Amino acid sequence: MNANEVDLFEKNYAQMQALFDEISNLSKKSPNDAVNKFKLNFINRVLNEANTLLKEKYTPFPDFTGFEEDELPTNSDVTMILLQYINCLEKLRSDNLATYGGTWYWVIDGQRSDNRTGLPKKLRLK
Repeated sequence: MNANEVDLFEKNYAQMQALFDEISNLSKKSPNDAVNKFKLNFINRVLNEANTLLKEKYTPFPDFTGFEEDELPTNSDVTMILLQYINCLEKLRSDNLATYGGTWYWVIDGQRSDNRTGLPKKLRLK
């Protein structure tokens, strides 16, 4: 990843998590209710940015790029897709981190940077 991709990633990941939190709360109350077009527009924007970051290697579903506005998805449908994207974004993130002195840093252009980040959610021990 390069520095611009890291910046875009951090923004997108935060937006994806916020959307997931919001829609999953709606899904708990009314899982089969349709997401309105206003929300769906923003969800699709965030998914589009995520697709740009994830590329083919990390994208959860190669044939999925976003939701159709003509067929409004349910709250539970959106929750499921957002969670898949969050997990794939986290895989991308964990594959681009390095640790030094117990602190985690982004790897930018193949080198450990000075950009600190949190530890990976699914830490793999070698």
